[in-house]
Order: sequence, then structure tokens, then C-alpha cells
Amino acid sequence: MSDPTEELTNKSFAARLSNVYLSILALFCFKLLIKISLNLLTYFYIIRGNRKEAARISAEFYEYGQHRSWADRSPLHDAASQGRLLALKSLISQGHSVNVRTIDHVTPLHEACDGDHVACARALIDAGANVNAFTIDGVTPLFNACTVGSVACTEILLENGAKPQSLVYHPSPIHEATCKGHYGCVEALVTWGADVDMDIPHLGTALYTACVCQELECARKLLREGQLAAQCGSLHLHTDGHTSCANVQKGKSMDSPLHAAAEKDCTALVKLLLDFGADINARNRELQRPVDVAPPSSLTEGFLLIYEATPRLLSQLCRQCIRNCVDRDRLHLLSHLPLPIRLRNYLQYQ
Repeated sequence: MSDPTEELTNKSFAARLSNVYLSILALFCFKLLIKISLNLLTYFYIIRGNRKEAARISAEFYEYGQHRSWADRSPLHDAASQGRLLALKSLISQGHSVNVRTIDHVTPLHEACDGDHVACARALIDAGANVNAFTIDGVTPLFNACTVGSVACTEILLENGAKPQSLVYHPSPIHEATCKGHYGCVEALVTWGADVDMDIPHLGTALYTACVCQELECARKLLREGQLAAQCGSLHLHTDGHTSCANVQKGKSMDSPLHAAAEKDCTALVKLLLDFGADINARNRELQRPVDVAPPSSLTEGFLLIYEATPRLLSQLCRQCIRNCVDRDRLHLLSHLPLPIRLRNYLQYQ
């Protein structure tokens, strides 16, 4: 038989544990009720025209504390995420801080960019929103814009001082835009000076990411956009006279972009990389060449085998030789060489 004292102790412990769970649930429900009530009250005052009272309620509830942060979203967050421009401007005119943050450091500008609400993003920036604010995970408004493929938000942020390049340990906008296939964002980032060869340990370079995700147009932008930006004159405005195209040999660790494209059986990407001078004999950590990692009997394997056995055209060899001599950092100067237009275009893959 079990000891009565032990049974009593177990029941007492279970009762106390149950009371703890009930207390937590009650606290959550109470907090939720307060939030709903204050939101309704704020909305009521806005509708009735008493903006000062609405601003006071919101400021006391959402912006309490030294860092003016709160676990829940403010009315400004809600208006920005839903694209309600008039409500957003009304809240800003009432004195709401455009840089108010949640406990995760999410700002209204993060929300506006995540929803591709260009007008809301512009209104927040005009009111002084921090374009380089980042969450506790290192996510910036620019990263959110690239996630959803909002070229307009991306350009607005860059024009107003957003850094096109994140820290190595923060989420990278150019990698995010590349893996999602948002080549318009990739083009804007490269034009404004993003490092196309930034190597993130678990992702590799942006070009490697494009090959893994089989994003042909993004890969083409990375390989060509640096020199095109310079030719258009935007280079000197955005990047202090320096940019370069992606390094076709640089991937992830010892894996080249060509390895990734071959492994994914993407013949179009393989052809693009080879046209830009990718080394067909490059070896990865397992000493395998791109043809070795291609799926057996695939189109890519057949293409690589034929490519290996076929002599290169003299025009292709000359183009690669000239581009290698010029160096990647000066490829944008090809357009200024005293050469026939047709030859200049050929050297620039146009």
C-alpha cells in the first residue's frame, strides 16, 4: 500500500502546479482584454476627432518604459502593416513616435516594407523613421522589402540612407532577394554598392545562392549588373566609384557556383556560368568536378561532357583573356575602350 502522506504531498503539488497555470492563463486573458479595450478606445477617440486623447492613451500604453517598447504592436504598427495611409499620417500628426518598437524591436517601417506598402514607408521615412533599424534577429526594413520583392520600397530605403550590405552574422538582403528570385531588388542592391561576393558561411555567395535556388535571371544580374551600373553613371553616385561583378568561381567553401548548378541539373545556369569563365575542372572538398556531381544521365551531365570534348571558340577565349587582364574591378571601363561598338558589346556580353 502507498503511504498516505506521500499521496497527500503529490496531490498538494499537483494543486499548486494547476494554480500556477491558471494564474498564467488569467494574466494573459487580462492583458489581452486591456489591449482590446484600449485599441477600441483609441479608435473611438480618433473617429470622434479627439486626437489628443487618443495619442495620450496610446503613448501611455505602448510607449511605456525607458526604451519606449512594448511586447505588443502599437496602432502605428497596425496602420503600417495594413497599408492604411490616412490613419498612419493621422497618428504621426498626433505625435506618435515613428521609431516605436515592439519587444522584438520591430518598427512600423519594418511592417510597411513587409507588406509592400510604399506610400506608408515613404510617410514614415519623411517623418524620421530609422531606415537601418534592425530587430533582435538582425532583420532590417531593407531585408523585409527584399523578402517580398518590393523594388519600390527597396529603392526608397536605399535613396534615404539604408545600408545595402548587412553584417556577416545578420540576414543579408542580397541573399534573400536572390533566393526568392526578386531580380529587381538584386539590381537595385548591386547598383547601390552591395558586395556581390559577400560570403556567408552557411549560404555562400549570392551567386552560389542563385545557383542553388535555380534563379537564372538573378545570376545574370549578379554577373553583369556591376559593370552596367557604372556605364549608366549611377556608380559614382552610389558607390564612390567602385563596384565589381560577381566572382564566377566563388561559391560556398570549396564548392563553386558551377558545382551547385550542375548538381541541380540546371543546364541554362551551367551555360551562363561557363560563358562567364567558370572553371569546368574546379574541384570541391570531395575532389569532384561539376560533371561528377551532376545527376547521372541528365541533360546537364551530357552538356558538360560535350563541352569538355569540344574546343573553345577563339572569340570566347579572347574575350575571357581580355576580361581577365582588365580585372573584375575595372570591367566597367570596357565601355570606354577605343574599340568598335560591336566588339565592346561582345566583351560585355551584350
